[in-house]
Parts: sequence; structure tokens; C-alpha cells
Amino acid sequence: QLQLVESGGASVRAGESLRLSCAANGDTSATSSMGWFRRAPGMEREGVAAFFIRGGSTLYHDSVKGRFTISRDTANNTLYLQMNDLKCEDTAMYYCAADDSRHGGLRLSALADRRHVYWGQGTQVTVCS
Repeated sequence: QLQLVESGGASVRAGESLRLSCAANGDTSATSSMGWFRRAPGMEREGVAAFFIRGGSTLYHDSVKGRFTISRDTANNTLYLQMNDLKCEDTAMYYCAADDSRHGGLRLSALADRRHVYWGQGTQVTVCS
């Protein structure tokens, strides 16, 4: 079992930056990837960025490439999302997620929410309020 707790959401102006954190509590030995997802009002949840535990490779949604950076602190078991040059359209609830190789789904893209088994409660990011 893995518990994910996000923090760092806030209300900011366009062009500003935020860093989201996701503390993972529990066993991550079966985790292949972790990711950040977001859901804007009236929209489907979409994958924003993913981090592969082995090797540290990353994957980004086209809309955030060059602005967002996903990283992980192994010692603290914390996933981060550095968001720069925020835009109004980045406004959403942001969720942290993790997959589990014992549950299958690893053939799906790491940006597909159906791949992930564990989810945090979300943290709100508001730009241009």
C-alpha cells in the first residue's frame, strides 16, 4: 500500500512559478513510474508529467514541455513538479499518482491515468483568478 500526499498548490499570477510536492509513504519497491495529473473544471483528467523510477527518465504533456520539470528525491521519497511561466490554462486540481507492477497496466503510457493505482487527494493551482 502506498499513500500519496500533495502540497504546494496556490493562487498565482500568469508568468509566476510554483513547486508542487508529493510525499510517498509506504512501499515503493513495485513502483515503476510516478506522475502528476490535473483536472480543470469541466475537463477530463490529463497526464502532465511522469517520472520513471529506474533510470530517471521523464515524459511530459506537450502543453507543459519547456515550462514544467518533474523530479524525485529518492532519500525523502518525494516527487516534485516545478512549474514555471504558469498560464491561465494551467488552472486545475493537480494530483500525484503511482503505478504498481503487481497490478498490471504498465503497457499503458505513464501519462494514462488508468496505468496508476495510487492517488493523492490533490492540490489546487489557480492562475489568473
